[in-house]
Amino acid sequence: MLAFMLLPIAACLILALIHAYLGLHVLTRGVIFVDLALAQLAALGALVGYALGWPFHTMGSYFFSLGFTLLGALFFALSRYRHMRVPHEGIIGIVYAVAAAVAILILNFIPAEAEHLKHMLVGNLLYVDQGEVIKLAIMYGCVGLIHYLFRRPFWAVSRDDAPIPYARAWDFLFYATFGVVVTSSVEIAGVLLVFAYLIIPSVCAFLFSDRLKKQVLIAWGVGVSASAMGVLMSIRFDLPTGPAIICTLGVMVGLAGLFSLKRAA
Repeated sequence: MLAFMLLPIAACLILALIHAYLGLHVLTRGVIFVDLALAQLAALGALVGYALGWPFHTMGSYFFSLGFTLLGALFFALSRYRHMRVPHEGIIGIVYAVAAAVAILILNFIPAEAEHLKHMLVGNLLYVDQGEVIKLAIMYGCVGLIHYLFRRPFWAVSRDDAPIPYARAWDFLFYATFGVVVTSSVEIAGVLLVFAYLIIPSVCAFLFSDRLKKQVLIAWGVGVSASAMGVLMSIRFDLPTGPAIICTLGVMVGLAGLFSLKRAA
């Protein structure tokens, strides 16, 4: 059984590392639900591709998902200003709601494919194969390299520091790389686990440190340890892997919150 879980474990570790880091950007920007919005746009793109003749889980379907996600990334970059009367989170919420509504309308004409939206929620983590794990490692390694090389402008935009040259271009590049990660992750792990990986390790990091390097290490530690414990729980008690990891992350952030309150007191 443990040998069977090696590929899902590897996929979980890759997902935890990239999403824990991106989650620090998301919390700093205050756009908590951007992951859900981009994931919903990816699902909408897949549905539009299917309606136009491209079956799910094909290259054509993937590029439709990615195209819709990149359009969302462009919109989020162009709609963000330093002094906004409407919080950016509100705009992101509108995009999510409209994309979900359009997806439901499309499903009205292809009801047999409603199961696809369920798959987008819970993923298919146990059946990931070696090729998918290698593809994830290469793709996310490239995204990580981009974020390392351009970390200064990315963080300047996320922290809303003094205006920098080509701020909107950097903003779009951030959302574009983020969208690539979300589009690929949701196909494997589902929206719920991807959202948990993105937010919970970062919240734990914010509770214990104000320094970026420490925050990254804490977020990585929480994501990796929760993945390992969640997978072991799913093996030991025959539980669904994704929900087991999410519950483990929930327990960890609860304990982190209690410890933080005790330390403050």
